[in-house]
Parts: sequence; structure tokens; C-alpha cells
Amino acid sequence: MAFSWTLHGDGNLSGPDDVVAPDERLSWGKTIGLGAQHVVAMFGATFVFPLIMGLNPQLAIMMSGLATIIFLLIVNGRVPSYLGTSASFVGAVAAIRAQEGADSSRVTGAILVAGLVLAIIGVLIHFMGSGVLHRVLPPVVTGAVVMLIGFNLAPVVAGIYWPQDQWVALLTMLFTIICAVAFKGFISRISVFLALIFGTLLSWILDKTAGPITSVLGGATEATEHVRWNTSGIGDAAWFGLPAKTMVGPDGMEVAGWHMPSFNAAAILLVLPAVIALIAENTGHVKAVAEMTGADLDPVMGRAIAGDGVGTAFASFFGGSPTTTYAENIGVMAATRVYSTAAYYVAALVAILFGLSPKFGALVSSIPGGVLGGITVVLYGMIGLLGAKIWKENGVDFGNPINLVPIAAGIIIGIGDVQMKFSDNFTLGGIALGTIVTIAAFHLAKAMAPAELRARHEGAAIAVGDYTYGDQDGVDDLLQEDNPEDFYGHRPK
Repeated sequence: MAFSWTLHGDGNLSGPDDVVAPDERLSWGKTIGLGAQHVVAMFGATFVFPLIMGLNPQLAIMMSGLATIIFLLIVNGRVPSYLGTSASFVGAVAAIRAQEGADSSRVTGAILVAGLVLAIIGVLIHFMGSGVLHRVLPPVVTGAVVMLIGFNLAPVVAGIYWPQDQWVALLTMLFTIICAVAFKGFISRISVFLALIFGTLLSWILDKTAGPITSVLGGATEATEHVRWNTSGIGDAAWFGLPAKTMVGPDGMEVAGWHMPSFNAAAILLVLPAVIALIAENTGHVKAVAEMTGADLDPVMGRAIAGDGVGTAFASFFGGSPTTTYAENIGVMAATRVYSTAAYYVAALVAILFGLSPKFGALVSSIPGGVLGGITVVLYGMIGLLGAKIWKENGVDFGNPINLVPIAAGIIIGIGDVQMKFSDNFTLGGIALGTIVTIAAFHLAKAMAPAELRARHEGAAIAVGDYTYGDQDGVDDLLQEDNPEDFYGHRPK
């Protein structure tokens, strides 16, 4: 059903409870409108994260559209979803760029390898089921890795973006929080996008009324006087064309355009933990879509994870950003009750058109650093707290030393950026070392623990969203070799 949709009724929604299935579509006029709505929903985060990673936002938007088409083809149109830029790689990319001699090609090479690893894991899940995956990465481990990825980014906010304009950062942060919680539905979902507009307009007003600001731009060592919103590159940019070879980002640093990846072992090790976060993210999103549509999507879970991996590898091969399924667009589906994949193909095409406008790329790259500071202080914290959400939804028992002790060590190593130097040319630290310690120490603790502690750990069922996955006794069927299929049965918690 890749490009085949049945017209839903007369092409219109018949009421607020009417549901449009993934293999249906509304009239093309309404479908195009919904596709544009999906673009707005993914817009803010999809170009904010490339900016933060020093990658080209125009190229990221274009590649997100192409990656979405690849994803929809791989899942055969059964999982409606948009692939925007992943936040899970931001901390690792910052660590890579801190290495001597690191450049954007080393960053995208590492991301490409991570995408291929994710694709391989998706294929394995498709043929072997999710049992093996959840034995290796139970919720306590997955939550810890997601948490340390998010909280490891705190120094990026404190040291690069916030100091560029602390008052704009503070007001943008407050606007983001208010917009996200005071409004419902679609407005809440695009709070990041609206905060970008608010912060940029505020910067422009302050430039006109208060004059230039003196602060240290990211990457610089000394404070300089400069305008908050530098629009000098927008007027000279062409309306249509491929992304420029290079441009200057909001932190004053050069941003690479199209380029081929290069490969470095230390960089690859730094980004591989993000694969764990993407597995958890994709699994949760597919389960959410299944719950909304009433469809059994477990048979295509592996395809969805592999599709994200292929999308990430494809995008990074040309110098683009890593991808992931977007909760923002799932929220749009929940609000509209329209799950048609036709709308996602439209959204992908619109994103590709945006990616063919250097003027759009210059506009995005001009976003003031203070605005990014206000947004990232919220976004990075949210990434970290998603780890706690995984623990809560899965009832992780931290009264059990199997869960408490090794996870505590891994989190502190990851967040504190603890370093282990193995040679003059190879050092592990931060996210990579924290993830390795979390996984290895957890399984070591579990193997050495007495039987009663292991029994307490194995009694938890796996939960995603509002549903629990496991048998009626709450015993984790994923740990039972003879009946892994029970994982796919679900019941309200």
C-alpha cells in the first residue's frame, strides 16, 4: 500500500470521532493541509538540533523529508510517522567536537555507523522478536542511558548558549514552559517552534531599543560587541538551490554543508549509546500509534526500528543529521484522528522543498544564541527526564541493589563526564563510558546477586505509555525462552 490509499467516505471528516486509517486519505486538498500541519509540528526541533550539533539545518530539513519517505516504504505504510532530527546524539557530538582534529565529517561518519547498527538491530528484532533485546536492555538500563544522555548536555547550555544573552535565554525559557503547559493540543505541541519565533523577535526588539550586546559567542574566547540577531547573510542567500558548502551558525562557528563522512573509532564509540535511546524511543512511539489506531503493529516493530536506522545512515552519508520518529507528529495525529500516511508523504515533500532554499537555511542559521539557550535548557532536561519516565512506567524497583548500585555508577560517570584514559590516542568518557558501565555492571550485578534479589527484579512487567506488557501474574515473559510471544499481549495497567 506504499502509494495506494482508499478515499475516506466522501473525502471529509464526518465528525470529531471520525477516524482516518493509515491506508485511507481525505481529499487531496485536506491531505495537503494536514501535511503542512505536520511540517509545522516537527519544524522547531528538527532544525534546532542540527544547529546545536554544528550541522547544516537546511540540509537536515531536506534529509528529514527523504528519510521519512524511506521509513514509510520500509514499513509498507503501516506505521504513520515523521522522521525528524534526533536529540539523542547531541551530547556525543559535543564530545566528538571536543576531540583534537575533529570536524563535521567525523561526526557524520560516527552517526552513519550508529544508523547501520540500529538498522541491523531492527532486522534482528523483526526475525527474532523483542525478547532478546529486552533481556539485554531492560527498562532500568534503557532509562539510565536516556537520562545520562540528556543530563550530560547541561554544560553545553551553561557554557555556550546561555551566556550569549542570559535575559533573552531566560524569557525564551519561560515562554517555552508557559506555551507547553498553558495551552492544549496543537499549540502545546509546537511550543519550541513558537518559542523560536518569540525569542528571535525579542532579540530584534532589543537590538533596536537597547542596542548591541557585549558577550562571548560560542567558540570564541573573548567577549565582543555584536547584535543579538545577525541577519546579514539572509539577504544574499538564493531562494532556490542546494545547501551552501559552509555557513556561519548562531555561535559564530562555521557550519558544514554537503560533505562525505569519515570514520574514527573513538567517535563511533561515543555515539553508539544513542542507539539504545533510539530503540526505546521508536518502541514507545510505535506502541503509541498502535494504541491510537487499534492496529497490531508489533509485527512491524523491527521494520520501524530498521527504517529509522536506514534513514539515519542515509541522511548522514550526505552530511545530514540523525533521525528519529517524532512525538510531535504523533500528537498531531492524536488531535486530528487522521492517521493517513498520505499526509506524511506530503509533509516529506514540503520539507524537501524547504531544504532546496538557501534563504531558508540562512534564516534558520541566524537564530540568536540566547534563544537557543532558553530552548535547550528545557529540551535537554526533558531528554534526561524521559529516562525517569521509562523507570516510572515500568515500575523499576530501586530498593533492589541490582537496579540501584550499578545504575547509580553509570549515571554519575555519564553526567559528570568521567574519563578513562587507555592510551595517548584513546580515551573513553562521559556518555560512552557511562553507558558501558551501566550495561556491563548491571548484568554483572544480576549474575552475582542471590536468587531472591534476582526474583524481585524479574517480577516487573514492561510498560509503554498506559499499557503493561507481560502475563497476568506480572512476570516478565521476555525472560522465559519458551513463550516470548506473550510480550505482544497487552492489558490496561
